[in-house]
Amino acid sequence: MLFLNVLSKLVIMNIHVICVGKIREKYISEGIAEFVKRIQPYSSLKITEIPAQDLKHAGFEEKSREIEAQKILSQIGNNAYVITLEVTGKSLSSEKFAEKIRDLNNTGINQIVFIIGGATGLHHCVSQKADFRLSLSSMTLPHQLARLFLLEQIYRSFKIINGEPYHK
Repeated sequence: MLFLNVLSKLVIMNIHVICVGKIREKYISEGIAEFVKRIQPYSSLKITEIPAQDLKHAGFEEKSREIEAQKILSQIGNNAYVITLEVTGKSLSSEKFAEKIRDLNNTGINQIVFIIGGATGLHHCVSQKADFRLSLSSMTLPHQLARLFLLEQIYRSFKIINGEPYHK
């Protein structure tokens, strides 16, 4: 019985984070690398960077979002559960976020795709593809920090799900 109880806590997930733009700051890259390493015992993790479109021309934002959207959508598998990060999305506590991941796993979903837009945000067709829209904050976060913050929360959720200690 104890063996079954332990197994019910384990979460085997395939997580794919699709982000627009590169990480330019060394300290953010180091933080991301640390959380990638910490997530590996719990899940496979793939990060795909979509090149940000050049915004030198005024009024190019919509076209930029459209080009980025095509590249983002081409990376999403058919059976993936898609979560977009949006300021207008639903805000969750760390515990509720862990519960969401656990519930997805318990219903047989093992592929979660998180999408982080670039400087001009996400095109509406990407937002429409989402199964869930998540807000990390009601404040706008730079995509570099959003990636770091998301990875930390994914790691924290696995610790919560597995009943393992993690600082509060």
